Amino acid sequence: MQGVKKSDPEVYGHIVSEFKRQKDVLNLIPSENYVSKAVMEASGSVLMNKYAEGYPYKRYYQGNKNVDEVERIAIERAKKLFGAEHANVQPLSGSPANAAVFLAFLNPGDKFMGLDLACGGHLTHGSQVNFSGKTYQQVSYGVDKESGLLNMQEVREIALREKPKMIISGLTAYPRKIDFAEFQKIAEEVGAIHVADISHVAGLVASGVYPSPFPFTDVVTTTTHKTLRGPRGGMILCKEKYAKQIDKAVFPGMQGGPHMHTIASKAIAFKEALEPEFKVYSEQIVKNAKALADSLMNEGIKLVSGGTDNHLILIDLTSFGIGLGKEIAIALENAGICLNANTVPYDPSSPFKPSGLRLGTPVLTTRGMKEEEMKIIGQWIADVIKDYKNEKLQEIIIGKVKELCDKFVFY
Repeated sequence: MQGVKKSDPEVYGHIVSEFKRQKDVLNLIPSENYVSKAVMEASGSVLMNKYAEGYPYKRYYQGNKNVDEVERIAIERAKKLFGAEHANVQPLSGSPANAAVFLAFLNPGDKFMGLDLACGGHLTHGSQVNFSGKTYQQVSYGVDKESGLLNMQEVREIALREKPKMIISGLTAYPRKIDFAEFQKIAEEVGAIHVADISHVAGLVASGVYPSPFPFTDVVTTTTHKTLRGPRGGMILCKEKYAKQIDKAVFPGMQGGPHMHTIASKAIAFKEALEPEFKVYSEQIVKNAKALADSLMNEGIKLVSGGTDNHLILIDLTSFGIGLGKEIAIALENAGICLNANTVPYDPSSPFKPSGLRLGTPVLTTRGMKEEEMKIIGQWIADVIKDYKNEKLQEIIIGKVKELCDKFVFY
């Protein structure tokens, strides 16, 4: 990055520092991952210079011969990867993808169902501070207070009572499997569109290690990062009969010119995900998550739902005190372990002082770590949680973290 260094030493310095931070910490934020060098190079390519409003071979600008082919390749690979009938690879990220789906199927004030934010849903699934909750009438479904699991009979009863026009299945902090087929059945029973938001588990779905919403689900939205290990971006997959509605909602409904450099990166990431090695990688993500969960529970740490079926884990800290999530997350960061504070279902505290921690294994698996490392990391996390004000302990653990990270260098 000599061009950056010469042009702007100040920004260059922060990029170098971030590179070192990513290299030297254990990153357990489940929505993050480390992309390949090929994906990163495409993101910084000359495709960044090109405007391409419209869709392949139907653009509003000239000079699109090459980017048309790049987007076509991304579309075809996305369809092949997931077994989808139609793919739109232009959404800038997950939230814009979800916004486009709302625009395609609902009018302001229409009713829809989504998983409550406090129970593991996303902001765009109906939070009152988000466009979804401000523009549309949201009806929540949650998880069982005791088990932390979705109750599909309860979901059905709410749908039959409320008659929503759209039902969203999906997660941002739900560590178990989702029965997409049952959600589709309920949606059809009440005449609603079923939208599966698989942003967190897309890579696991593509690899066949997590239940798939394909081919029966009406519409599927996803980010292209997280477990899919691509660039920061979004995508919408749907049945062919909804293709025109979706495409019009993305452009010109929600967006103007697509980011062609990111679409090229998506195409590369999809190619990587189609390789046999990616399935092995995805299987290891889940193995690592289960090993980490077991390690934490063996140390007396309570987990929401008592474990995990995917890449993420939700720790319930209420036995240590109410609203300690942020304070303990900072203590763990001081120990070289990066994760995020998160509400737990029916949290007695507020989202500003949540009582849980959310963590996952995509990055550690990308770095090559396996079950043995997860056992050790679980012990370190538990040690800090139990004595989170002990700065000396944090200093000791950060030294051990650095030693472990030096053995698993990705970049």
